[in-house]
Amino acid sequence: MLKVFAYYLIPLGIGLVSLIALFFWQNQYRTVGDVPLSMLVTVQKEASLAPGAALARAETGSLVTGHDTHLSEAPVWFAFEPMPRAGSQVVEFPSRHAQDVACWDAGSLAPLGTATRGAGTGFIEASKAGFALKLAPLPSSLLCRATFAGPARLSVLQWPSDQYALSVEQYHRKSGLLDGGMVVLALFILITALINRQALYVLFAGWLILNLRVGALSAGWDIQWLGQTLPSDWLLRSRSLTITLYGIATLTLYQALLRENIAAMRYVLPMRIMQWLCLPMLAAAMFLPYGMYLPLLWGITVCCFSVMTVGLFKIIAESRNRVASWFAASFAVSFLATIAEVASAALGMRELLGFINSVTAALASSLLAALAVAEQMRTETEQREEAQQELAHAYQAMPVGLFTLDMYGHFLSVNPALQKMLGITSFVAGRTAWRQFFTESTWTELHEQVHARAEAEMELTSRDGTQRFLVSATLARARIEGVLQDTTEKYKATAQLQFMANNDPLTKVYNRRGIEREFAQAAGGLAAGKPMALAYVDLDRFKLINDLFGHAAGDEVLKQVCERMATMLAGGQQIGRVGGDEFVVLMPETAIPLASIICRGIVDRLGNTPYRVGDKAFHVRGSVGLIEVTPGIEMKDAVSTADRACREAKTGAGEGLVVYERGAEAFRQRAAELDMVARLSATDATDCLLLEMQPIMSLKHPHESLNFEVLLRMREPDGRIVPAGAVISAAEKSGRASVIDRWVLSTTLAWIAQHADQLVNTRFVCMNLSGASLNDERFVQDTFDILGRYVHVASRLCLEITESVALHDLDNTRRFIDQVRSFGVKVALDDFGAGYTSFSYLKELPADVLKIDGNFIVNINAHPANVAIVEAIVSLAVNLGMKTIAEWAEDAATVQTLSEIGVDYVQGWAVARSLPPERMLEARSSADFITDPELLDVLKVINAQSAPLLAGVMRMQDLH
Repeated sequence: MLKVFAYYLIPLGIGLVSLIALFFWQNQYRTVGDVPLSMLVTVQKEASLAPGAALARAETGSLVTGHDTHLSEAPVWFAFEPMPRAGSQVVEFPSRHAQDVACWDAGSLAPLGTATRGAGTGFIEASKAGFALKLAPLPSSLLCRATFAGPARLSVLQWPSDQYALSVEQYHRKSGLLDGGMVVLALFILITALINRQALYVLFAGWLILNLRVGALSAGWDIQWLGQTLPSDWLLRSRSLTITLYGIATLTLYQALLRENIAAMRYVLPMRIMQWLCLPMLAAAMFLPYGMYLPLLWGITVCCFSVMTVGLFKIIAESRNRVASWFAASFAVSFLATIAEVASAALGMRELLGFINSVTAALASSLLAALAVAEQMRTETEQREEAQQELAHAYQAMPVGLFTLDMYGHFLSVNPALQKMLGITSFVAGRTAWRQFFTESTWTELHEQVHARAEAEMELTSRDGTQRFLVSATLARARIEGVLQDTTEKYKATAQLQFMANNDPLTKVYNRRGIEREFAQAAGGLAAGKPMALAYVDLDRFKLINDLFGHAAGDEVLKQVCERMATMLAGGQQIGRVGGDEFVVLMPETAIPLASIICRGIVDRLGNTPYRVGDKAFHVRGSVGLIEVTPGIEMKDAVSTADRACREAKTGAGEGLVVYERGAEAFRQRAAELDMVARLSATDATDCLLLEMQPIMSLKHPHESLNFEVLLRMREPDGRIVPAGAVISAAEKSGRASVIDRWVLSTTLAWIAQHADQLVNTRFVCMNLSGASLNDERFVQDTFDILGRYVHVASRLCLEITESVALHDLDNTRRFIDQVRSFGVKVALDDFGAGYTSFSYLKELPADVLKIDGNFIVNINAHPANVAIVEAIVSLAVNLGMKTIAEWAEDAATVQTLSEIGVDYVQGWAVARSLPPERMLEARSSADFITDPELLDVLKVINAQSAPLLAGVMRMQDLH
């Protein structure tokens, strides 16, 4: 009962008594007897005006009770006659915008005194908001001059001296009431803000003080602060700054209280524009004269006040926001007080209804704004409590473990999820310890980490090793706050994924990625001088098992192969599956002699015992290439070299095992190949290239044509010439084959065009195209462009396309052949007869020449079957209207046999080796290069056989 009385009844009683006192009790400071005086007014337009002249001018006007300056700062002269009244009288000039006043006796023009805001002389002094003339008795008529700043209204009041003294007391009482009430309220709000660390309340405290000063300005009380008089030269500037800062604070408070509603209504841009106006207005308040600043202030204030008012009403209408309602009420009270003040000044009413004045307005608007802030506080408190409840619920329902530890490793709080993770059946805060569930070392590490950095994270294993956890913790208020997650299943899944990423799913040995990782780790020992070996294992004819018995049988054999190899290896030696039936064995810290013994054991272990799958038994042998790994070698280069050794072992060398020790020729060849690939990948790759030409001799008329094949060579820095095979292989591996072919094509055609007059007997010049270039659309287009530039000699070019390349993409090859033949270029099918489907597809390719594969030509006389094959190819070519060229002819007997078979052209060392291009310009025919006497004799026989035929042709021409 006492609590209800103290909490509710006492404040209610105080409020009721205050209302009764305000409306019904007698005001002991109520004043009477002040009378407004009529006056004659004139405005001084000259630089100076004598009192007599001013009085004469004023007397020409009419009497008024008030005069508005309309922001003019020109001196105003006014004359008036005091009312004859008993007792001592005081004349008041109440305008708060008056800056100085001087008065004269209108009859004698004797000066009565002058006063400014800072000082006064004679009978005039600054009083209340304006000035007062205290003279007894008053002259019958007075002449005064005053200057103003701002929207001043000049008026004159006559008071009995005692009533005027009472009004002065009332003035200071109201000023003190406003100052004291506002300052106390602002201090309370400021202390609350500091305690709660709320910037909003600091802003509100500042706004209350500014509201006090604005109310004091309206009432004319701003000439003092806390009972102290402001310096007169500060007064006008302080008014400008007070109004500006009040507007800035009001706008900021408005946005802070209604931020979410403003964003929802899309009022962000207008608010931002008003923010941008604040700094210019502050600068204007500091530097512009008061009379110039006020119109600017009024214009911007009207716009901003309108936008803010519309926003308030929209917020109230749409969201029923009580903060906006209280704020709108505060705006309304301020607005009504302003209207009341204007009406009071216009109608001569000193206090509209007796209580709506600047003091009550300032207090009421501050109170209502305080209610808006209180409502905001209440809303934030409710939101905070709701958030705390949600947080408490989340703490209990969180699927991860949440805990708080003291500095000794005791749990101060845990949520249910953590209790379940750790199997805590009964939790006692401060008693249940970290060490009960994890090792002592993990607590030490956690303690060190949270002190060393802001957030610590570490992986843990339970004491029994069955569970894995991830803990994230931080140090807060001398406690360790943390999150514990059970990652046991995730750890198992990650381990499984990692195994799948690095291991072959069938054999469980490493895959290519896994063995590369092991190689990278083991390579570190090479720098320390430790040996390392690498073996490449390839199963012989394993494909037959898959083809005959199915992949299930093949898979089972592969598993047994890996098991057998694993029995031969020691710790640290690893197997990696890099192909269908190909494996790499990595042997770190293993010298090559020991590695050779291990690999020999692998060969024997793989091939000596059959593999049993069900009721079947399979014999599988393996070939092994073993290399000694040198420091700095990359995995792919090591595997490539070991693969070369394995291929050599497959030929029967070394009984299934070939070993390349350090410094072996294979390493030098591999290094040379890599060097050439690097050189061809450079931008100046073609600078070291050159062309040689090998003659192609006609077997029908050897001395009548000079044909040849262009052969690519590379000049090494030491002057050595590298043959085409190595260059083309490196070009294809580096992806630069089309660059090489483009250079050869353009260089060849340019050379033919340059020496066309010396090559009158040249019917065709052969040039090879690589398969990579033929499948390069850009190269194909460049080829057509080059042929277009050399169209006048393009008909002498014969492009050789390898049979296997031509048949790889028959449609693409046919289109290419058709387009180059449109330039007059001839096309030859190179290495004809080496493929499997030559005859079935030959009719689809519009070739001009068949270049018979050299394997049929070498030692043709020793193999009758080769003679028969070549005869069949020649017969086929004749029937299809094609010419034939036989390459690799190395002796006179071979040339004679080819002539007898009917081959059209022959090429090989029997005629000439490849020669520099300038040698081609010294001969009239390909036969001019022959030096072999036996072959020269063969040519004589060929010429003798062709002479009657030629004579017969000439006679037939004569008959016609």
